[in-house]
Amino acid sequence: MDGQNVGALVIIALYMMIPLAIGFAASKKALPTSEDYFIQGRGMGSVAVFFTVVTTWWSAFAFLGSNAFFYTRGPLYWTAMAWNVFFGIIYYVIGKRVWHFGKINKYMTPKDFFVHHFGSTKLGNFIVIILMIFTVPNLQIQLTGGAYLIEVGSNGLVPFWLAALLFYLIIIIYVWAGGVRAIAWTDVIHGTLLFFGMVFAGFYIANLLGGTTSMFEMLAVERPQNLALHENDWMGWVAMFFITPIGVMMGPHMWTRMYAVKSGKIFSFMPFLVGFVALAYIGSMLVGNSANMLIGQDFTPADTVLPVILLRYAPFVLASFILACGATAAMSTANSQVHSMASIYALDFHKTYINKSISDKKIVWVGRYSILVLSAFAYVMALFATELLVTIGLLALAGTAQVIVPTVGALFWRRSTVAGTWAGLSVGIVVLILFNWLSIFGGTNLRAPGPFAYGGGGLFALLCNIVVFIVVSLLTKPRPEALIGEINEQYKEFYHGKDA
Repeated sequence: MDGQNVGALVIIALYMMIPLAIGFAASKKALPTSEDYFIQGRGMGSVAVFFTVVTTWWSAFAFLGSNAFFYTRGPLYWTAMAWNVFFGIIYYVIGKRVWHFGKINKYMTPKDFFVHHFGSTKLGNFIVIILMIFTVPNLQIQLTGGAYLIEVGSNGLVPFWLAALLFYLIIIIYVWAGGVRAIAWTDVIHGTLLFFGMVFAGFYIANLLGGTTSMFEMLAVERPQNLALHENDWMGWVAMFFITPIGVMMGPHMWTRMYAVKSGKIFSFMPFLVGFVALAYIGSMLVGNSANMLIGQDFTPADTVLPVILLRYAPFVLASFILACGATAAMSTANSQVHSMASIYALDFHKTYINKSISDKKIVWVGRYSILVLSAFAYVMALFATELLVTIGLLALAGTAQVIVPTVGALFWRRSTVAGTWAGLSVGIVVLILFNWLSIFGGTNLRAPGPFAYGGGGLFALLCNIVVFIVVSLLTKPRPEALIGEINEQYKEFYHGKDA
């Protein structure tokens, strides 16, 4: 084993040890209560909130997939700058209201919000089942991406199966020990490394071509189509702008972050802060465009252009460090997803239907064991069903995005009904399946009509959901006046800013 390989392994070992140390430090602050373990006792500070929201929002796709989009599709991915701001806006508009109601009514999971606002436990169960189903493939993809980067960063010394196992074990240990507090603390480190890794990699690789100016001059000659939006890409902008931030915002891990916030003031700054860190995509743009000259056009798989270039042209230790920074994107999303799904099982199903008299301390242990089971399931899927789940995973955000409809309805439209929510969600999910799963795996040629075919019809499914939700709500029995009155009274405190 030469010096480069030793250096790479040292970097990877340090990368894995840091979250473990932070997790155990967080466990020292932990209280033996479900509220502390799952939502940090509603006391998460502004710095931790910012970093954990941003790093959870940025998944492995932000580090690897963004490069591939700039490499193959030119400026299409610049919509990421806009959707980052849009995510910040909906986090402020919706998130602050959800936080307000959660603080007053002691919500712990997404189900609590919907059961309270619609008065239906069955509807709440239906919604969190949707969230769980469409979050699982995203969890597996994050863990697979992180394991791949560790394998590549070690020059193959750590094989994929072992890299995935180590990746999972690290997450299990520190989330087991410190709960959401450990996640938030490690996300401060993850966010810093992720931002640095994306920006540094971009400028480093562009300098291989003589700098950014030289890179663009070469691009204009060798691949001019990467400098202009393609004729049929306009709908791609629209679909990605809406589905990506809404799908992430409705993920169960983001509900946890809305409930855990200590002060409502941080919500007001999120549109600016999330928009600002999106500048890191400048690095992705430089990597993707430079790749056309450094490794040629039509390289496959496009998601690997960054590690391929780094391993060809950068010192191996430096390449390993940058790839470790990229692995943080996967870890910071995966840890949040597995933790939030464990909280849903423990609180919404185990405590409700299996052991209603379970103590608060024991329900924390149920959550921990749920993390172990979910991670083991994701590990098996990473080893044996990678391609299948990656394909399904592209549809996952479109699935969780469907939940935005009843969320907005509950918060802003008093005429929204339980029947309207059931109908809208059912139609949205069915349409999503028809234009995606059946066409991909059933051999059919079903496509969403016209421009809505982009992205597998996710935006079309959302529009169908909205139309059905509105029509059925107008035709069915409204929510009880007593419930609407209670919600309106709680809204008065929100608008008066008593708990901001």
